Amino acid sequence: MWHNNLLNVALWICQILLAIVFGYSGLMKSTKTEKELVVMGQTGVENLPQSLIRFIGIAEILGTFGIILPWLTGILPILTPIAAICFGIIMILASIVHFRRDEKMTALMNLFLLLFCPFVAYGRFASLS
Repeated sequence: MWHNNLLNVALWICQILLAIVFGYSGLMKSTKTEKELVVMGQTGVENLPQSLIRFIGIAEILGTFGIILPWLTGILPILTPIAAICFGIIMILASIVHFRRDEKMTALMNLFLLLFCPFVAYGRFASLS
């Protein structure tokens, strides 16, 4: 019983961490220009059309809601592990972009965040059954 509670706490910590990271990133991509983002260190958006940057930002914000609210409210909780999978896909793509740009530390950070995504996805999918 205590291990289920511990697992639930660990999943919530990971969900909150992902929400903070992607919420911030999404807010910045939704409000800043490409040049401002690059200066801030979000170099992965360099040379992308502004409309694509905005789309990514909005998707990250929606994912932020999806990683928290469905599980918290019990309304369509399946959306929480789906959001975790989508965040994982974003992290894989981001790590590839940063690795190709020879930004190895950023790519490693993306891969570190990626580790949380399957943990949350699996943990929450398993809790649904």
